[in-house]
Amino acid sequence: MNYEERLKAAATIVLAEDARSAQVPVNCAEFGVTATLKPYQVEGVSWLIRRYQLGANVILGDEMGLGKTLQAIAFLSYLKVSCVSSGPFVVLCPLSVTDGWVSEMVKFTPKLKVLRYVGDKEQRRSLRRTMYEHVTERFSSSGVSSLPFDVLLTTYDIALMDQDFLSQIPWDYAVIDEAQRLKNPSSVLYSVLMEHFLMPRRLLMTGTPIQNNLTELWSLMHFCSPAVFGTLEQFLCMFKEAVDPLSGADATKAKEEFKTLKWILRAFMLRRTKAKLIECGNLVLPPLTEITVMAPLVNLQKKVYISILRKELPKLLALSSGASGHQSLQNIVIQLRKACSHPYLFPGIELEPYEEGEHLVQASGKLIILDQLLRKMHNSGHRVLLFAQMTHTLDILQDFLELRKYSYERLDGSIRAEERFAAIRSFYGRSANADSKFAADKDGAFVFMISTRAGGVGLNLVATDTVIFFEQDWNPQVDKQALQRAHRIGQMNHVLSINLVTGHTVEEVIMRRAERKLQLSHNVMGDDVTDLEAKEKAGIETSDMRSIILGLQRFDPTKLNNENLGESKLSELNAMVERVIAMRHDPVIDKDNRKIELNSTNLSNGYDIRIGGNSAADGYDPDLDEASYLSWVEKFKESSQSIDLVEDLRSGRNLPEDRLAKLEAARNKAEEKKLSKWEVQGYHSLNVKGAISPGDCDIMSDVGSVHFVYGDCTHPSQICASEPTIIFSCVDNSGNWGHGGVFDALARLSADVPDAYQRASEFGDLNLGDLHLIRINEDCGKQNMDGDNPQWVALAVVQSYNPRRKVPRSDISISDLEDCLLKVSYSAAQNSASIHMPRIGYQDGSDRSLWYTVERLLRKYASVYGIKIYVYYFRRTL
Repeated sequence: MNYEERLKAAATIVLAEDARSAQVPVNCAEFGVTATLKPYQVEGVSWLIRRYQLGANVILGDEMGLGKTLQAIAFLSYLKVSCVSSGPFVVLCPLSVTDGWVSEMVKFTPKLKVLRYVGDKEQRRSLRRTMYEHVTERFSSSGVSSLPFDVLLTTYDIALMDQDFLSQIPWDYAVIDEAQRLKNPSSVLYSVLMEHFLMPRRLLMTGTPIQNNLTELWSLMHFCSPAVFGTLEQFLCMFKEAVDPLSGADATKAKEEFKTLKWILRAFMLRRTKAKLIECGNLVLPPLTEITVMAPLVNLQKKVYISILRKELPKLLALSSGASGHQSLQNIVIQLRKACSHPYLFPGIELEPYEEGEHLVQASGKLIILDQLLRKMHNSGHRVLLFAQMTHTLDILQDFLELRKYSYERLDGSIRAEERFAAIRSFYGRSANADSKFAADKDGAFVFMISTRAGGVGLNLVATDTVIFFEQDWNPQVDKQALQRAHRIGQMNHVLSINLVTGHTVEEVIMRRAERKLQLSHNVMGDDVTDLEAKEKAGIETSDMRSIILGLQRFDPTKLNNENLGESKLSELNAMVERVIAMRHDPVIDKDNRKIELNSTNLSNGYDIRIGGNSAADGYDPDLDEASYLSWVEKFKESSQSIDLVEDLRSGRNLPEDRLAKLEAARNKAEEKKLSKWEVQGYHSLNVKGAISPGDCDIMSDVGSVHFVYGDCTHPSQICASEPTIIFSCVDNSGNWGHGGVFDALARLSADVPDAYQRASEFGDLNLGDLHLIRINEDCGKQNMDGDNPQWVALAVVQSYNPRRKVPRSDISISDLEDCLLKVSYSAAQNSASIHMPRIGYQDGSDRSLWYTVERLLRKYASVYGIKIYVYYFRRTL
């Protein structure tokens, strides 16, 4: 039997059993499920039971937000309560959704005992010790070994780190949540689970079973049933026409292959979409309106965008003519995307000194529109999920939210697990007692900022009714999945999804490509195969490089310096925002989910572009013909000359030379007078001078890192026993040494620390932004010394003190803290030392935005100077 016959025979056997078995829904209450499942969820559990009885491993591929988790735990409860299997079962999932899994099992399947196997190395060691003691005790008393759980819940990363332990347990059933993590058969996770773990029965759960190509689909199916789906070469050979239907292949044969593939997948994958369930009456959800808002490039963005093109023009022309260089193209596209989001993503563009102000908003067309959107959303009591792809963009958006005084939470890859869970609970908890209209809650977070890659997976955030994409992800399935965090079961309000795209730029090209990329998922998972001949015509377009330069010929690069958004343009943008807000209450839209594209030109002409079917998306560059392209290139070359607009922007504002000279002379005179006084009185300043800022050095190391540990930062030898160390602590400028906590610990470490602080105050050497570096080895007792390794204490002056204020000590100044972190990082690099510090700016139950900022700065300087920074958590005793 060849490969094709074997694959079809397996599907035939499974589907024939479906036809023979009575399609009587199971009663989930009989096996301990306390939830009331929807009809399609009951059907899903029945489907899983039938596949288990047949011995088939499968994929539960329901669209995001349809309750895959509830169906899976109901099935596990069936295995346990019906005595089909006594376990143990293992669930692998992202860290961000472990809370959700545990809460649903505790609430809906109380007969299942679940153990959440997460935490740091010490916590996991304690859990393993508890398991061992339980097994030993049970075996000695009854002669039967049993584990203290039915379901062990852990993450992919821990499964890799603790594979030696977890792979020893014979898992009767394994559930892999967000299984798109297994789409690469060459990944470490894939090979470890396949080769080292004993899990013959498997269920994969993913709302995006097909993301980019059929290779990824094969990877998931092969993980389920290696014997059935064979090798990748066999699979692609069988469906070779469907692999690339736009490559000139036989369209009729491709259609037949897609039909065959869908028939085979029906045996091993259950896929339901919200649209189909709503259509057949099995699901009721509020409407979803997806709006693409075309933002303009403001003057500063145009300068940066064209400057990038000027610099890269020879390479762009070479690539557009067919020269190889995919990596070069990718780098150029990334730079152009940054210019579309915000010019401050490029170092040196923002003028110094750095000050919060309207310039932050006015420097980006997308941020101008976002500002107007959020103002109206906030006034009407709505809540917003704000997605961006780049974490540096989240940094700018965070500064913007601080400027507007909007409350927010942030979740991205740099946020620790403790802060992740706290942010999710804080944001979701706000609406727990709120009505469906989302009444304004001044104490809750208005915006939840999320990185699409780090935070979009598996979260249930129905507490919001507005989703805004500031940037698109490269993979459109990631954005689709992020949107489902809000539009899912439990949502009670009309959901607006607003995609901000900068028109006539590389962002528009990416958006149009994404619309085509989603076609593969429709071909394989949809009900009908799309007309491939029509898609072939849509796929024939101008070259990628000419598409990247799309629309640039519509504005003259020689007139950029005098071009700004005028009052008329701002009024157009405001009218467009009003139209977007009004769509939530449009009775026509309420009846049907719509996709709408808006820009100010469309609005002034009185019409919208509807995306879907024969839309403008299929022919989005009609104006880009050969003649206009070549004409624009020549015009661009002539205007380029040797001008570098980015360098012009980075030069900033310059004061008159005579004024600069006077200011410099006055500063030098005052400094000389102060130093003379210090010399007479025998005072030597320990304030760090001459630190090299990141903008002035070429250092960028992969060695640097930030570590989070438990313990006492004043005893770094417990963490780093054989290297120089710097203990970093924050102080105010009062000159009065404090009591308790870190103050007492530093005083016990060395009397020189409070003495140096008080002496600096006496000589006027205690100013905001100063960092005093005190060597303490000489006076330390042997019990505190790290052998012969030098040890310092760095006192960062970051708080002002005024006894006349109601609260004498101010909050931490972030700008001064950044100066001090720069100095201590530079000093650590010079002395090959590590930095040890308590967690700064974090309090339970308070706004965590300050801690987000501090952690961002720590990672920045650790990377710039190639140093290790240890942040100490206080371990509470019970």
